[in-house]
Amino acid sequence: MKKRALFAGALAVPAAAGIWAAGIEPHLFAIRRHTLPILPAGAEPMRVLHVSDLHLAPWQKHRAAWVKALTRLEPDLVVNTGDNLSADIVPEVIDVFDGLLDVPGVFVLGSNDFFSPQAKNPAKYLRSPSEVKHRVEPDLDVKALVRGFEPDSERPGARGWHLLDNAEVSLTIRGTRIDLCGLGDAHIDRDRIRFDEDSGVAEAELEYPRFAAEAGLKVGVTHAPYSRTLEAFASAGADLIMTGHTHGGQIRVPFWGAPVTNCDLDRTRARGVFGYRKSTVEISAGLGFSPFSPVRFACRPEVSLLTLVPRS
Repeated sequence: MKKRALFAGALAVPAAAGIWAAGIEPHLFAIRRHTLPILPAGAEPMRVLHVSDLHLAPWQKHRAAWVKALTRLEPDLVVNTGDNLSADIVPEVIDVFDGLLDVPGVFVLGSNDFFSPQAKNPAKYLRSPSEVKHRVEPDLDVKALVRGFEPDSERPGARGWHLLDNAEVSLTIRGTRIDLCGLGDAHIDRDRIRFDEDSGVAEAELEYPRFAAEAGLKVGVTHAPYSRTLEAFASAGADLIMTGHTHGGQIRVPFWGAPVTNCDLDRTRARGVFGYRKSTVEISAGLGFSPFSPVRFACRPEVSLLTLVPRS
C-alpha cells in the first residue's frame, strides 16, 4: 500500500506541473517594472512600454484583451520587438495594438512575423537554437503587418510606429531627443551590421548601427539578442538595448533559471536587465509561445514597463 501511495505521488507531481504550465501560468500575465537611470541630467522622467513575442493565435482572446488594456499604463513610448503572429491574423493583431498606436513607438520584426511556426522536436530546442533558414518566402502577410503598424506617410503626424529593421529614427519625448536604431532579426540573418573595412585602424570603425553624438538617449532595438547584435549596439554607444525572442527560457527551473535562450546568449541572461560593456540591456520574456509548445513554467508571460530617469 505504501509503495502504491509513493508511486501515485510520483505521478501526481509531474501531472500537476503539466496542468499548471499548460493551463494556468500562460494566463498569469505580468508587468515587469524597471527603473533605469540612463537619461541626461535634468531630463524629465519617461515611461517606456516594451511588448514582445505576442505570438497571437485566433483563439487567444484572453491574451488579446489583456494587451489591449495596456493603454491604462499611459506610456510615453512603445517598443515592440517582434514575433507578433502565430497565424495569418494580421487584422486581429493590429486591433490588439490599436490604442497603443496613438503613442509614439517603434517596432522590429521577428521570424514569426515572416514565417508561421512549425512542429519541431522539443529536444532539439534544448540542444541548439531553432532554425527557420530553410524557408525563403514568407507565408505570413508581413507587408500588411508593417502597413498596419506604420504611420500613413501621406498624413503628417499620423498615428503609428516606425519600423526599425536595419533603420533608424529620432524622436523627442518629454523634451529629450532619443535616437533609436534597429537591426533585423539575427535569428534568421536579417541583421545588417556594417563596418568600415578601409578605416586604416586596428579595430574597424563602426558604420551601422550608429547614433548621433547630440542624442540625449541612444537606444538599440532588435528581436533576438545574439552576441553580435549586442556587440554592435554597444560599440556604437547605445545607452539601452531592447530585445525579446528568448521567452525568458519559457520553461524555467525554480532556483536555477532558464535552460536555454534560443540564441548564443548565456542562459543566465534569458530575461531582465543587465550590463553589457557600457550599455544596459533589457530582455523581455514576452507574452506567448509557439502553438506547438503551448506551455510556460516558472516564467509568467510579461511586458516590461521601464521608467527612465536621469543619471545620478
